[in-house]
Amino acid sequence: MKNLIRQQLRFKGRVQGVGFRYTANSVAQSLGLTGWVYNDFDGSVLMEVQGTKVEIDNLISRLESGTFIEIDSVDRTDLPVDTSEKYFKIKSW
Repeated sequence: MKNLIRQQLRFKGRVQGVGFRYTANSVAQSLGLTGWVYNDFDGSVLMEVQGTKVEIDNLISRLESGTFIEIDSVDRTDLPVDTSEKYFKIKSW
């Protein structure tokens, strides 16, 4: 069994209008991560993601190497694991 963790990530920089959520969704699904990604009203992107620390670090690394994405900072907060979550999705309000 994987040693799962869940983190809230807030990405700041040029992260809206550059395909960030779609890239995040694709990469997260390819890594077998669960959670969601959302464009927040302040221009940042908010994500809750669940997987191993290595997988989450890999997700961030792959997002940082995106063509149009420019991440200035990533704020991380640990959260309780959600055992009922089954997939990763793009969330909108």
